[in-house]
Amino acid sequence: MKIRTRFAPSPTGMMHVGNLRSAIFEYLVAKKSDGDFILRIEDTDQERKVEGAVELIYETLEKCGIIINEGPNQGGNFGPYVQSERLELYQKYAHQLVEEGKAYFCFCTEEELNIQRQEAELRKEAFLYDGRCSHLTKDEIKEKINNNIPYVIRQKMPKEGISKYDDLVYGEISIENRFLEDQILLKSDKYPTYNFANVIDDHLMEITHVVRGNEYLSSTPKYNLLYSAFGWPKPEYIHLPMVVDENGKKLSKRHGASSFADLINQGYIPSAVVNYLALLGFSPETNEEIFDLEHLIKIFNPKRINKAPAVYDVKKLQWINSHYIKKMEFNDYVSLTKPFLEEAYDLKDKNEEWILELLKIYQNHISHGKEIVEVTRLFFNNDFELDEEKEAILKEETTDIVLKTFKEEISSISDWTIENISIALNNTKEKTGVKGKLLFMPIRIKVSYQMHGPELPNTIWLLGKETVLSRLSK
Repeated sequence: MKIRTRFAPSPTGMMHVGNLRSAIFEYLVAKKSDGDFILRIEDTDQERKVEGAVELIYETLEKCGIIINEGPNQGGNFGPYVQSERLELYQKYAHQLVEEGKAYFCFCTEEELNIQRQEAELRKEAFLYDGRCSHLTKDEIKEKINNNIPYVIRQKMPKEGISKYDDLVYGEISIENRFLEDQILLKSDKYPTYNFANVIDDHLMEITHVVRGNEYLSSTPKYNLLYSAFGWPKPEYIHLPMVVDENGKKLSKRHGASSFADLINQGYIPSAVVNYLALLGFSPETNEEIFDLEHLIKIFNPKRINKAPAVYDVKKLQWINSHYIKKMEFNDYVSLTKPFLEEAYDLKDKNEEWILELLKIYQNHISHGKEIVEVTRLFFNNDFELDEEKEAILKEETTDIVLKTFKEEISSISDWTIENISIALNNTKEKTGVKGKLLFMPIRIKVSYQMHGPELPNTIWLLGKETVLSRLSK
């Protein structure tokens, strides 16, 4: 049997990194066995639907290299792939369960349900709908429907026994049926609930493996009871560990750079983001950590998905992204970083050679595109303060003679080239007898206000002779 997985996002805005991680794992599960990856848009919550969000989903998957085998923009034999276009199907199957006595019309108002909730609070119990409408007679139901009284359709849930299922990551999961509420299948607006639509769609689209976050571990028995009510085979379940922030709290949309678009807007590379997210909750057999998508498919094993929460570590993401930046073709790197530079600084008096040299020397020093703005600030501003460590280096016994000699060497340069600046540095070493850290560190701090950075001759050339002499004189 061919493995089929689905990614079923709701079009409610930017794609959160947690959602994208689910898509990546769903894709890996399918492609590991040469299966199909299906995109389905779950837009039954019309109030939260955001204009243009569906196009963002397409764009995100495309940028990440995730190929859709079937979907709204791709077609397929199991469409439509947008839930709002499948409403007749949900109504058909909900009414089928009513006719078979496995579901019922519920006419309880929100006020009545609130009273039941308050009574449960007084008893210090979790609220579960008491199923009173399941006892209505056919005549009572017919009268209420004829009088246009709003209703939902609820599934009759067992009140005794235990529901169990096996998850590939978490093993056997069980829940006592007495804790399961008679779940709503169709809402009063005739739209399906999330749980109901998922089961109908997954069955009709022949989904074999359901991959999703572990927040659904306890609700999966509800899904399985629906499969049983229809007499349908159940899919395999793979629940992914939760993604948390550095404080152990669930990663939310309020967390910095928590959407894929946020990361791209900060100059992260899509393939690096995919690489990082695939390692959130998955442990490869080796210590290797840099993988393209094709390599990920080869080494992926769902049995190596972890149970423990995965920490969204921005520093680890930056470390992985920096590897991708170092390997970029220079023209691609320029396309990534130059727009940030142009937005932050006035480059009118800078020629193309200068700009390209500036970008070039930092290709091995930045972790994301926008970081180019901060690391190059020394070329556009003079308002820097030295910390105690830098001040201490400038107070070394040899510093004065090094700076004095280097200033003389720089002053004598008539042809301002990187080669001549290198000669000036070498002459300073020869004349002072100072070398290594005691030679280069004071000069770097004095001209760039930094202890470390790209090649010193290139940095000095970019600063320009006038600026370098001015800073050496301070």
